Amino acid sequence: MTVNFTHSFVNELSGCYQHCEPEVCSSPQLLQLNKSLVHDLGIDYELLLGDVGVSMFSGNALPDNCKPIAQVYAGHQFGMFSSQLGDGRALLLGELVDRFGKRRDIQLKGSGRTPYSRGGDGKAALGPVLREYLVSEAMFSLGVKTTRALAVIGTDDWVAREELKPRAILTRVSSSHMRVGTFEFFAARGEWDQVKKLSDYAIKRHFPDVRHSSDQYLNFFKEVLSSQAKLIADWMSIGFIHGVMNTDNMAISGETIDYGPCAFIDRYVPSTVFSSIDQHGRYAYQNQPKIGQWNLAQLAKALIPLHKEDQETVVQRFVNELDEFNNRYRDYWLENMTKKIGLTSVADGDAGLIEQLLVLMERSKADFTTVFRHLALALEGDKSQLTGQFSDLKALEEWLTLWEKRVQANGASREQCALAMNSVNPIYIPRNHKVEEALDAAVNQSDLGPFTKMLELVTEPYDEQAGCDDYAISAPLDAKPHVTFCGT
Repeated sequence: MTVNFTHSFVNELSGCYQHCEPEVCSSPQLLQLNKSLVHDLGIDYELLLGDVGVSMFSGNALPDNCKPIAQVYAGHQFGMFSSQLGDGRALLLGELVDRFGKRRDIQLKGSGRTPYSRGGDGKAALGPVLREYLVSEAMFSLGVKTTRALAVIGTDDWVAREELKPRAILTRVSSSHMRVGTFEFFAARGEWDQVKKLSDYAIKRHFPDVRHSSDQYLNFFKEVLSSQAKLIADWMSIGFIHGVMNTDNMAISGETIDYGPCAFIDRYVPSTVFSSIDQHGRYAYQNQPKIGQWNLAQLAKALIPLHKEDQETVVQRFVNELDEFNNRYRDYWLENMTKKIGLTSVADGDAGLIEQLLVLMERSKADFTTVFRHLALALEGDKSQLTGQFSDLKALEEWLTLWEKRVQANGASREQCALAMNSVNPIYIPRNHKVEEALDAAVNQSDLGPFTKMLELVTEPYDEQAGCDDYAISAPLDAKPHVTFCGT
């Protein structure tokens, strides 16, 4: 049996990539293989456990039907336009059509230099590779659209970062790797035929229902906008900070992509920034919706010239859609948050009720994940764990009274509401300090045990497991502030 790669991107989008071979690595070892994802892709698991898998995932010996490419794109990085970026350490091996008829990209990340490496080594260290595997699988388990991790290869090679670190290679799976920055690359050059070709391909692959609409490029934009509004609302409702929302890190598919300096908030402080490179808080937790809208404006600029009508009229159509982003985002956010507090429908006043709770949480620096999980306990009569998160208990009691009245009006029993809340409010997320412990053990002690344990918990995030209480609490108050890095 072989892996049956296809290559629609290569065949249809010449000029959007360069062919490139991965660099050979020393003594590759398969450290992780995602069994459930392998099954979904329709590949023989045993095949990938053997030499075929190790050779492919390391890049040392690719199947004959691979056509490895590095994709080109541009991007606004922290608001500044870079006209030439691209896959500097990643290679698309090809596409697979999974068991559900969905086309997926299979990409190596950390496979060596490409034509777009811009002086970098094109490689990846073990720590960031394991982080992306862990966090992306946690996001999938939380119901958030995301790229997924298929495999991790360890090697006997080293990469130079702050210090020498063991090299690793990630195999990533996505609906595609087209980004806002992909469109920006050709638009900046005035290559409108290429922008059109790319748009037509993206529509056919991701949003085929708009192909025959009266204004397919505007409707394509609307679909991307809606998917991004939903994605960011999902991030906000679980306390996730992407950390580097450049336009080259916004996928047209509406999936979370490029887990670099990402992290989850513990204590609720909306201005939280973890990334070491985000000196001014551009990509802080609270700023993510407006940055999403800003990025979409850059996509609009690339699509507007595809229209032959009066440009002023076309611009206004796109502006009208951009203006709708906040409403779309707000609707998705409210839908998520009402479920988190046990409501089955949205009514007038619910947004205010949720915002009141968030204000109380911010004042107390309450743990975001813990508060929402313990609301179900409070509904069932045990408020002790919830009250421990708040400094102003009088204000909390006042809010609880309003909330319980709203839950009662909702019609379901307290038990039903609590059960529903526990199905959307996780116990376990990738707590930053626990992630660092797991990565330290893997990198510095060659011990994957803590990583494996954490992966087990965050991929079953709603099910309490005995003896794992320390995975469900914030870092100690006296812990050093958590800082994340890109890993490049």
